[in-house]
Amino acid sequence: MRRTIHLIVNDRPTSVEAEETAVLLDVLRSDLGLHGARFGCGLGQCGACAVLVDGAVSAACAVEIGAVEGKTVLTAEGLGTEESPHPLQTAFLELQAGQCGYCLTGILIGAKALLDVNPDPSRAEIAQALAWHLCRCGVHNRILEAVALAARRMRESARQEGVAA
Repeated sequence: MRRTIHLIVNDRPTSVEAEETAVLLDVLRSDLGLHGARFGCGLGQCGACAVLVDGAVSAACAVEIGAVEGKTVLTAEGLGTEESPHPLQTAFLELQAGQCGYCLTGILIGAKALLDVNPDPSRAEIAQALAWHLCRCGVHNRILEAVALAARRMRESARQEGVAA
């Protein structure tokens, strides 16, 4: 049975008519027009569909919309804008940390989740946080470098604002 599901998507209160068992990825893409999260494996194992649900990385292909009612969902579209990109987006562009780009939105979400809880991760911690994201382009080193660069810039920015990072 279809019903109205209420949630917050990219900082906006959102309501959607859907079956409670509809897959979050399908609702984001088809009903809300948010195409950042991508279909990869459909089993929650590749990271292409990664979103944050109440700050935790989730595979949108493996989550029912009813399970996120009342929760906050962040997709890649909510990271930044063209005018004000997130530091991760800037670092990935600068270091060309991607080739085809299919997996990058999920990787950006995974990296954001890491930096939200660990503003000064080691290379090993970055690699571990992104381990479930499958990328076939062979740019893993640039991805790790881009996350480290964004982390450094975010810490510097916080220090300049007088906030302890």
